[in-house]
Amino acid sequence: ASSRSVEMNGYTAALRDQYINNSMSTHYQLLPHLFSYAAQSGLLAPQPRSLYPQSHPLVLQLVAAEDLAPLATPMLIEDGYKVTQVELFALLCRLADELLFRQISWIKKLPFFCELSIEDYTCLLSSTWQELILLSCLTIYSAQIFGDLADVTAKYTPSDDELQGFSEDGMEVMERLIYLFRKFHQLKISNEEYACMKAINFLNQDIRGLSNTSQLEQLNKRYWYVCQDYTEYKYPHQPKRFPEIMMCLPEIRCIAGKLVNVPLEQLPLLFKAVLHSCKSSLSS
Repeated sequence: ASSRSVEMNGYTAALRDQYINNSMSTHYQLLPHLFSYAAQSGLLAPQPRSLYPQSHPLVLQLVAAEDLAPLATPMLIEDGYKVTQVELFALLCRLADELLFRQISWIKKLPFFCELSIEDYTCLLSSTWQELILLSCLTIYSAQIFGDLADVTAKYTPSDDELQGFSEDGMEVMERLIYLFRKFHQLKISNEEYACMKAINFLNQDIRGLSNTSQLEQLNKRYWYVCQDYTEYKYPHQPKRFPEIMMCLPEIRCIAGKLVNVPLEQLPLLFKAVLHSCKSSLSS
């Protein structure tokens, strides 16, 4: 029983060191690890410690792969201009194109790029690109999305037909996005944490059609432990920060999955409602 608890908990220094450096074949599930960790972490007083030597370069490599430059898609509208539904939809498409291009470029810069096949990368990207874009919009590009883009959506006035035809799927996505925005705003995710979260979410061995799931599992574990190590080192007085961050990933996956059910013509109204609510919560 004791060995099983160590296997499922997995948060001892020895296991963490092994995952960062070597491959292991034990089964890995996200939520059992997370709940086990969350239940125990609250019982332990924060202890000052140093960062594991292996963690720092791994985190730096992930951050280096990111394009942290501001989005280049123009989002400035002159005062008094009324944005139409078609114009706003076109802007959202251009933003999505730029964000997707950045994700493709990101893959080629990953430190483990040579460890997986192009087929597996294609499969991973086709299954996670919405999640990656959503995560980036809530973190590294949030100032532009909830600033510049929100200013554009404020100049768009939906028709009565659009308001009356807004779907229940759209309402649920809106509510979940607003909740997630507030959660991210509260946590103030660092670039290092974002880079780790993104890699962990991308390296999803449960996606169908993958050929090398065991390697994906080991890579996922590696960055899981790296993220935990970095977060505990950087925020020793926030013992629940790591599980809170990790719990955002299932929510992002859920929202991305539901977003595809929202009719395209409702996206301008959805973004207007979400950005207006989120921006208002910042100023209140």
